[in-house]
Parts: sequence; C-alpha cells; structure tokens
Amino acid sequence: MNLFSKYKTYKKEVLNAGMWLSQHGYFGSLRGSGGNVSARIDDTTMAITPSGVKYQELSLNDICIIGFDNKEIAVKKGRKPSIESGMHSVIYQKRPEINAIVHTHQTYGSVFAILNLPIPALFDEVSWALGKIIQVVPYALSGSRELAANVGAKLSNNANAYIIQNHGILALGKTMNQALLHAELLEKAAQIYYLALSTGKPVTELPIS
Repeated sequence: MNLFSKYKTYKKEVLNAGMWLSQHGYFGSLRGSGGNVSARIDDTTMAITPSGVKYQELSLNDICIIGFDNKEIAVKKGRKPSIESGMHSVIYQKRPEINAIVHTHQTYGSVFAILNLPIPALFDEVSWALGKIIQVVPYALSGSRELAANVGAKLSNNANAYIIQNHGILALGKTMNQALLHAELLEKAAQIYYLALSTGKPVTELPIS
C-alpha cells in the first residue's frame, strides 16, 4: 500500500472539513488560506492542511501527513504543513481523547479574541459541548512555539473550544463532525453574547458552579 492510499481517509476528512469551513465563512474570506484543520491518525501522526494554499485550490494530495514532532511523513513537493502544526501537536499530545481540531478566524469568535474576553456558559447545549467557559489563550505570534505553549497551558480544563487573543478560535472534537459542530456552537454563543452585551443590560449566565 502506498502512502497516498494509506492516509486517503484522513486526507479526505481534513479536506472536506476545510472546504466546508471556507464555504461557510469560518476562515474570514472565501479566497484566503487562513486557518487550519487537522485529524489525528494515531498516537504520533496527524493529517493537516498545508500552509499558504487557498482552500478552493486544495486537493487530497495537498493535505500533509506529519508526526507530532513536525517531521514530514507524506508531504507533496512544494507544499509545507500549516505553520500552526506545533499547536495541533500539543493538543493531540495533551488531550488523547481529541481526534480532530479546527482553527478558524470566524467573525464573532474573533470579536472576543480582540476584546480579550472569555465567553461564559449561556446555554445548556453550549455548556455541555464546549465547557463551562470559553477561555482566552494569551497572544503569541502565529506559528510560534510560544503560542503552542500558551495553548497547551489552557488544555487542562478539558474544554472543547478556546479563543486565541488577537487571532481566532480553536474547536476540538473526538470526531471531525464534532469539531465542526463545536466551531458552530462557539460562533452561536459569541454572536448572541455580543448582541446581548450591546444592549447594555445585564447578561444572564447559567448557574454553573
């Protein structure tokens, strides 16, 4: 079995998720290449989107297979794995139950990224799926070891979504469909929280201790 056939299922999962997120505006623009998607293959390996390639131009062969040590295993000539590969690696290593990660620049989630403001539990479905609070990961330069370390430091709360200060959001899942759902739920919570705050009236949070 060649490497393409061996990893085809994971490549397809990552490609389809990236295309869906792009088409629904989760990366900030239809023509851009921002954000990234990955899927765990095993305890040392993942499939991840390449760096600097427009989602509308991606094919299965463009999806990169790399180790958690960032060693390239099956990467198309001329392509480079996402610069955020280190951040994905940290999550997979610290959260063994997580099998899919999406990092987006979705609009309302990004509002709270620049406000440096966490989103509290507002609805049962959001609390159950994402956690009691959507915390903010401190800023660091995109693709840096510092950013990966900052993300890693937040993972012990076992939440499934995080806001990255002045950057975007992370949504995690046991499956890719779950990770996508968590990105949707975060955007729903962020939009409603933003609109509620804009009224100037008190916001009612869930009574979670």
